[in-house]
Amino acid sequence: MSIFVYADESGVFDREHNDVFVFGGLIFLGREERDIARRRYQSAEKKMRKAGAANGHGEMKAIYLNNKQKSSMYRSMNPYHRFGVVVQQKQVNENIFANRKSKQRYLDYAFKRGVKNALKYLLFVGELSSDEVDNIYVYMDEHTTATDGRYELRESLETEFKIGTFNGTWNKFFPPLFPGMNTVEFQLRDSCQDALVRAADITANRLFYAARSGNLNLVNNMVFLTLP
Repeated sequence: MSIFVYADESGVFDREHNDVFVFGGLIFLGREERDIARRRYQSAEKKMRKAGAANGHGEMKAIYLNNKQKSSMYRSMNPYHRFGVVVQQKQVNENIFANRKSKQRYLDYAFKRGVKNALKYLLFVGELSSDEVDNIYVYMDEHTTATDGRYELRESLETEFKIGTFNGTWNKFFPPLFPGMNTVEFQLRDSCQDALVRAADITANRLFYAARSGNLNLVNNMVFLTLP
């Protein structure tokens, strides 16, 4: 089986001016489920646009939709697995914000933790088996990470899920979730051309709104964690 992960961010990773930053997205178990979800989302977009949503903008993204429209698009993905991670920025070590590289490393770490948390949940509830996963494909909106950092993120994800990681401070090895898998592929996508990246945008926006408003019950059908 191949796992397909579509993700986006919401908020600005800037400790001085912002309290919350999130990643959010969707996980599909197998190519068929992914393809059905894409058609379902495109159909929902078409109906919403006919009703006048997005005000002539080319994309049906959260920034162009009102709250009722965003809720409708969010519900269209109810049959599928959602995941996220909320970063409480005021609690993050301020040294991380000192330069672009350290910020990107932390964001990669946060994203990896969010995906791993969701996949561990799917293993726990029996929707996945550790020996049935062949490949993991990760797609993110192209604005989410620096192009020159995508290789580092791909390798980090592959290490986490295929090889395992070692914490020198605690002298502890964390085994991989899918030791028999082949590889992790990572791609940046233009949301104009990928409906499921747009669906991830709506998902991330929902989590961001819930975190900022202090009403996380708005995302009770999403597997997410809070950092640090």
